[in-house]
Amino acid sequence: MRLFILLCVSAALLAADTRHIATGRDIPNEGYADQPYIVKTDDGAWLCVITTGTGREGQAGQHVVSMRSTDQGRTWGPPVDVEPATGPEASYAVLLKIPSGRVYVFYNHNTDNIRQVIGDNPPYKDGVVTRVDSLGHFVFKYSDDHGRSWSAKRYGIPQRMFEIDRANVYQGKLKFFWNVGKAFIHEGAGYVPLHKVGGFGEGFFTSSEGVLLRSANILTERDPERLTWETLPDGERGIRAPAGGGPIAEEQSFSILSDGSLFCVFRTIDGHPAFTYSRDGGRTWEPSEYMRFDDGRLMKHPRAANFAWRCENGKFLYWFHNHGGRFIREHPRRRSIAYDDRNPVWLAGGVEADGPRGRVIRWSQPEIALYDDDPVIRMSYPDLVEDDGRYYVAETQKDIGRVHELDPGLLEGLWNQFEAKSAPRGGLVLEAGGGAKFPAPPFPALVRRSNRMDHATEDLRAGIAFELWFNLASSAPGQLLAGNQTADSRGLLIQTTERNSIEIVLGDGRTESRWRSDPDVVKPGQLQHCVIVVDGGPKIISFVTDGVLNDGGDARQFGWGRYNPNLKSLEGESHVVTGAAVRRLRIYNRILRTSEAIAAFREGL
Repeated sequence: MRLFILLCVSAALLAADTRHIATGRDIPNEGYADQPYIVKTDDGAWLCVITTGTGREGQAGQHVVSMRSTDQGRTWGPPVDVEPATGPEASYAVLLKIPSGRVYVFYNHNTDNIRQVIGDNPPYKDGVVTRVDSLGHFVFKYSDDHGRSWSAKRYGIPQRMFEIDRANVYQGKLKFFWNVGKAFIHEGAGYVPLHKVGGFGEGFFTSSEGVLLRSANILTERDPERLTWETLPDGERGIRAPAGGGPIAEEQSFSILSDGSLFCVFRTIDGHPAFTYSRDGGRTWEPSEYMRFDDGRLMKHPRAANFAWRCENGKFLYWFHNHGGRFIREHPRRRSIAYDDRNPVWLAGGVEADGPRGRVIRWSQPEIALYDDDPVIRMSYPDLVEDDGRYYVAETQKDIGRVHELDPGLLEGLWNQFEAKSAPRGGLVLEAGGGAKFPAPPFPALVRRSNRMDHATEDLRAGIAFELWFNLASSAPGQLLAGNQTADSRGLLIQTTERNSIEIVLGDGRTESRWRSDPDVVKPGQLQHCVIVVDGGPKIISFVTDGVLNDGGDARQFGWGRYNPNLKSLEGESHVVTGAAVRRLRIYNRILRTSEAIAAFREGL
């Protein structure tokens, strides 16, 4: 009973921040859980497929199951085997619902029960790879009862031979591939993404590229034996990394623009995600480029799923992890280390605009959408579901899959970020000028001793934000901008530091944390704006300087940093001191979102 009470209390505390993944709604699984992808069926249910098994990823017994929910993922019906755990590996399923209500499920199937293939040596002992879930046949089944049951027979989809297939150790007689990309309907045809693989070695897949399997008659033909399939793009090369990039271009995610153009984003090992457009239904693609924000800066991302979705309102959301750059690209083990650091999840918002060859997507600066307290926990392979005007994402940690409702205010802020120019007022507890002392506002406690039976630490997940306008005569380190720090390092200090940057120091007399802005943000003789966000949910400090969320650029892998989760508060001196260069200081007893910080900069002093 005591454990039950503690768990209930813990859940109640987490509920204050729905970005924490533990507040989500669990999706049942058998131990391993991957790719929880969802469609809404014509009877109003959510139908989810998931790759699961009692072992680890890639082990024997891995198979595909489906389940239904009629309450937006709060509860799920019993799992239904698409393929049994006793058969060959069945993996990485995606769904497509066509207008008739029929639902197709597409997945990898090791039909020939191949138990090993040739790989590189090293890293594989004797050059033998025993993980066999990313090869064989790409197949499908279908359901005409909204996912309650599946066809007894599975059907294969032929893949056209590409250069990457001929170059593998079996010359294409055995193909390597998998899929995480969402199937879609476009101009009367069905499309299913596929990621072709060249071989196995360090980082598992040693080369990869994306293709589309197109069926011209899947929307009208009832007999699955008579479905026609072609492999796109034309030619023998799929969607690859930008010129000069690495050999990895995988997990392609596709969106349809209003003019019929196709947008594709995918992961690389170059430290940046990449994208391309097709203006002819996927037959040809523009040269791949690395993703950029609307202001032209390169986005940063590791070797992890990064998906874009077109929402029902015609706008877009983009899931990625907002770190990487040359620190991944130049790493000697970039193939493997690039899998790390998938926590937190960031979302950017997209809106359409005219481009030189058709419609394109402008991408906002991002916000933290989901996180876990453990920095090494990884969450990935998301899906977006819209239902009754609400937005939900599914994700997995590989052992737990969950559904989360997204805050509509966060999404609207992303989509409106390009025009917003009104500074926030909610949570404002201090507004002051420069060169003076002001009574310190009551800073929110970050953690405290709880009133629970165990009296353990209670994480309040509070947030604090500091907004500054200043004009510095020089960039010399050690110039005070604001602070209430005591002699024993309690409180906060915001000051200039080396490399023309700004630093915040946080202390409670027991622990101290500090983080600095990107270098060269200080520009002497100019009026400048800086927002520093201390986010007590994920325990992350971020800087937004002159309307730009710092992402580390070429100076560091991460522009945002984690502070000590044991920091109790920022209580220091009874007054806050501002430096002579400060024109205005605002302190908020909550976090400011990236979008709010940008709007405050646009509003001006």
